[in-house]
Amino acid sequence: MNRADDLRAIFDAGLEAVQPAAVLPPHLPEPPKGRLIVLSCGKAAGRFAQTAEAHYLDRLGLDPKRLEGIAVARTGYGCPTRRIEMVEAGHPLPDEAGLRATLRTLVLAESAGRDDLVLCLVSGGGSANWVAPVKGVGLEDKRAVSDVLLKASVPIGRLNAVRKHLSRIKGGRLQQAIHPAPSLTLAISDVPGDDPEVIASGPTVADPTTLAEARAIAAAFRDRLPASVLAALEDAGNETLKPGAPALARAAYRLIARPADMIAAAARKAEALGYRALVLGVDLEGEARSVARIHAKEALAHARNREKVALISGGELTVTVTGDGEGGPNQEYATALAIALAGSTGISALAADSDGTDGGSSLADDPAGGLVDGQTLQKAARAGVDAQAALAANDSRRFLQAAGALFTPGPTGTNANDLRVICVDTAGAIPDKT
Repeated sequence: MNRADDLRAIFDAGLEAVQPAAVLPPHLPEPPKGRLIVLSCGKAAGRFAQTAEAHYLDRLGLDPKRLEGIAVARTGYGCPTRRIEMVEAGHPLPDEAGLRATLRTLVLAESAGRDDLVLCLVSGGGSANWVAPVKGVGLEDKRAVSDVLLKASVPIGRLNAVRKHLSRIKGGRLQQAIHPAPSLTLAISDVPGDDPEVIASGPTVADPTTLAEARAIAAAFRDRLPASVLAALEDAGNETLKPGAPALARAAYRLIARPADMIAAAARKAEALGYRALVLGVDLEGEARSVARIHAKEALAHARNREKVALISGGELTVTVTGDGEGGPNQEYATALAIALAGSTGISALAADSDGTDGGSSLADDPAGGLVDGQTLQKAARAGVDAQAALAANDSRRFLQAAGALFTPGPTGTNANDLRVICVDTAGAIPDKT
């Protein structure tokens, strides 16, 4: 295989380690005396539902009448199901489909009795898919909050702190609806630190953030936020579930896959392909183009030493948007990396979001990131696209498309954050200017 094939194989190995079909079955509980109610959200919701149905209906022979539920996934991420209703909804901005599905989710949760079990299957993207604004806040108001804070590159933890205090399902509110029935939440983490309070905005766990903190975050954007949102953050009735609350007495929570698992599997595959795997970080954060330049320097140093290595990293990078172009953090990272590696040989890199979309539309042609090398810059230039100009305009998608360097795997059915791999072999050459 060539380096591009190696990169794809390493990416695929990382994804396999965090697929619901691989990680969910060992953690599924025995059926309860009553109903098994499955409530699922996020980009893995469809495959979560399929896997749960196969386990209970096919493997255990559970009476289908005892299994019901609803799964809400990002548009394009739904799967055929039998007993669990499958709904596709908006992401990153919530929509009416998500609102209607969330209201049905809450009705199902509230219907659970003491002999039932509510099985919550949670994954990244759930914050947008499960949307039920508090009284006085409309869906458009909630969308405005997400839009303003996302464009400002507010970290996911701070964004979710605001979202939780504007929601009837986030910040433990779903667990309040389930109580006094027992619940088990099984989650795939997509966030740095794997904090249950952050994954899908913690619908079934206590929330340590407060209304006061949410107000403080929102204050920096008060001139751009709806008045209804600012008023809701002043309402003490919108405080979230806190540690030690009675509603948590019969609630259990378990992480079944983490970004670290994806990175470890990718590293094992790289080693199997003959590379020395070097993990640069599991949960890196920062400006995409800045991180790319740092990683390029390290890759070039290994190339000069004729070392066959795979530099692997995860986490969630950000882009400060100053232009009007298209492209997400992985595409911007790939573009900046291509500029830094220009003219070199023996180095190739893949930067992609494990969910299959780099913050785009979820359509079939939506890229997850880019696959670049030392010749990518030249290929784009031949197509009439200048890399530096594209980067300045945050137009990384156009640059990568011109170079034939977009990476488009389609919806993957899971989400464990970003995966970046730089493969360096021993036969490369580095331009004198570097």
